[in-house]
Amino acid sequence: MATEVGVNKINRRDFLRAGLVFGAGAAGLAAGYAAVPDVFTRAVYAAKKDGVSNDRVLVMVQLAGGNDGLQTVMPLRSSTYRDMRPQLSKAVDSALPLDTDWGLNKELGGIKKLYDQGKVAVVQGVGYPDPSESHFDSIRVWETGDPTRRQIDGWLGKTIAQNYDSAGHPLVGCACGTTAVPGALRDLQATLTVINGQQSFKFYGGDEMERAAGALYTSTPGIYGALFDTAVATARDTVAQLRTSAAKYVPKAAYDDKVRLVYASKNQLGAALQLAAELIVSGAGPKILHVTLGGFDTHFTEKDRHDSLMAYLDTAISAFHQDLAAHGMSDRVLIATWSEFGRRPRENASAGTDHGTVAPVFLIGDPVKGGLYGEGPDLTKLDGAGNPIYSTDFRSVYQEILASHLVVDPREVLDQTFEKLSLVKPPALAATTP
Repeated sequence: MATEVGVNKINRRDFLRAGLVFGAGAAGLAAGYAAVPDVFTRAVYAAKKDGVSNDRVLVMVQLAGGNDGLQTVMPLRSSTYRDMRPQLSKAVDSALPLDTDWGLNKELGGIKKLYDQGKVAVVQGVGYPDPSESHFDSIRVWETGDPTRRQIDGWLGKTIAQNYDSAGHPLVGCACGTTAVPGALRDLQATLTVINGQQSFKFYGGDEMERAAGALYTSTPGIYGALFDTAVATARDTVAQLRTSAAKYVPKAAYDDKVRLVYASKNQLGAALQLAAELIVSGAGPKILHVTLGGFDTHFTEKDRHDSLMAYLDTAISAFHQDLAAHGMSDRVLIATWSEFGRRPRENASAGTDHGTVAPVFLIGDPVKGGLYGEGPDLTKLDGAGNPIYSTDFRSVYQEILASHLVVDPREVLDQTFEKLSLVKPPALAATTP
């Protein structure tokens, strides 16, 4: 007996419940991009400015939970810091000096080597007006780029929708190592792809689900059926491209997720960054990639927990940069870290730290103008909640990424201008072929 597929074996609701992880914006679906003969013919996209091409890629690394900035970039000579953190401040003695006043956590040795090569910019005192110590509220602010909480779309999703042909190329914006669209990438006008891992280059449910998807593609009536069919067709093409990318790519660095984290993370950062490297190296055409490392909500016994997370972060990013460099791609890629907030300067009774405000942001890669930027948190001038006052608006960092690295108009994304930072080398501009 022939195996039943399609609507006789699985209906559309079952298919959606089974869950191909693929995000498509409404505009992209309505445009009918499945009709494009080859949605992957343009792996490199032109910036909106006429005559300018830019093949650079942005990789955002979320440190979820609220990374403790003062245990990441430590004040080396502050007696106030030692008084506020009698347990945690012991780590200062083994910090890796950036200058006479500030040093990196001892577990960030790989990033320190890149810093010494001029490939890391450490931006101090980053925050926003009227800060929130709520995870969800502050994450929303960072994801939308809007401290007023009025914006809904993510700043990266908005960038994709307004500057790239995402409807013709679903891999232009991609979240790696997750099963949900990060808020920073969310925009109904942008087409996005979410890939949990190399083993997810398929329809959940295996070949049978893929055959069922094919049957649904040819048999769903009406306008909503057409929208669904369009998404399925593009998803099938995307899966095929991902398989091709996997076959082409050979890693040239050792990615290691066999890390014994004292404070568990739900994410395999090494695998996610290796997947990001695969998409970049194989020419799949990504412009904006997002990965996440969780576990930074360190309310108790923080030192060992935070150190283990720093070591994991350092190993993963070092391998990623080494891999890209060996493939001759490191000059194209900018890595940027972000976290919803820092931690309070004063450690609590459980040798941990509670929700705070300001924290450093790292920009890493060959395109970076390396160095220490901004003003470090002044622990002698705290706000009413006991937190340092921010000195660099996080949107200034976003503005620099958009303008100097991606070469797009930051005002279209952020709606206004901010203090100019010079953290990134502008790419060599080449005239596009008419």
